[in-house]
Amino acid sequence: MEDCLAKKMEITVSEAEKRTGRNAMNIQETYTAYLIETRAVESQTEGQCAPVESLWRRYSEFELLRNYLSVTYPHIVVPPLPEKRADFVWHKLSADNMDPDFVERRRIGLENFLLRVASHPVLCQDKIFYAFLMQEGGWKEMVNETGFQLKADSRLKALNATFRVKNPDKRFTELKHYSDELQSVISHLLRVRARVADRLYGVYKVHGNYGRVFSEWSAIEKEMGDGLQSAGHHMDVYAASIDDILEEEEHYADQLKEYLFYAEALRAVCRKHELMQYDLEMAAQDLTSKKQQCEELATGTVRTFSLKGMTSKLFGQETPEQREAKIKVLEEQIQEGEEQLKSKNLEGRDFVKSAWADIERFKEQKNHDLKEALISYAVMQISMCKKGIQVWTNAKECFSKM
Repeated sequence: MEDCLAKKMEITVSEAEKRTGRNAMNIQETYTAYLIETRAVESQTEGQCAPVESLWRRYSEFELLRNYLSVTYPHIVVPPLPEKRADFVWHKLSADNMDPDFVERRRIGLENFLLRVASHPVLCQDKIFYAFLMQEGGWKEMVNETGFQLKADSRLKALNATFRVKNPDKRFTELKHYSDELQSVISHLLRVRARVADRLYGVYKVHGNYGRVFSEWSAIEKEMGDGLQSAGHHMDVYAASIDDILEEEEHYADQLKEYLFYAEALRAVCRKHELMQYDLEMAAQDLTSKKQQCEELATGTVRTFSLKGMTSKLFGQETPEQREAKIKVLEEQIQEGEEQLKSKNLEGRDFVKSAWADIERFKEQKNHDLKEALISYAVMQISMCKKGIQVWTNAKECFSKM
């Protein structure tokens, strides 16, 4: 971790800007661009700051970067991007992806994504990630030159592997179930939070009604007027504070959403392992089949029903020369298959070792982050309750002085 990029460079997504341009279909569109600023830490001297490098990136460019990282490092739980469009939103907030509040939260999420990657012991060393941060142009060409899209496994192939693997690794099967359950729990938690936020908004706005009524009442009272007006003022201040509180609420929701999306990143690692296991089993099956064919040709016996056996009966046996030639070809294929199987076994062991090390790193990060988020949420709720008690304590004093 001492060598990670986050230790050597300050990275911020400092602002967002709405722009209008033309897409690949030459259709005019409105989109948001984000300003990435970087500053080298090592080159800073006493009394002087290193110059700031800056460039603009669209959300789609962040998506391209993450897709490249996911394909290039299949054994890594790649940090997720913030949502492209608002989800789990309580109805008082806008779900428009151009809404300034949503864009601001997404800006924070994109900065968090870059810091996550820059802090990762492997991802931070990727040259294309560095180019994304530092080069205005040319980085997309670097991505395309890697041919990462050709390496991407199709969904159909992944689904096929899921159902046809005969000997799945128990640890990855359990991890896949865990990621499904984590996503389900966090989704439910976000829905509950949205309902709580909606009710909270209603309670605060009702206090605003208290303020208005007390103020109107104070206008017709001489002796009680000052007390009623002061109480109304406390209610108005309390009602107005809901905006700041709900901003904190949304920040908490975004912390949960990050791990909602991390669940899919975990499943991606599990799917890749299933694909590797499936390829290994198919290679082993093919090798066994070739060895059987070779043995049948050498001994002149066919142990199982086959099209080849039926053909021999119908059209006669092969000559010794033909049989020898086929045996030679099969022996070469068997030797090649054994080498491939050995290579796939080694590749699989390396994948499991690397993946599990990264999964353990992720679990430690997850436990720390979610613990901090839940504690912060509890503290926020306690603070809100204390404000409510203080408001009614102040109102009580106002009423007592009437």
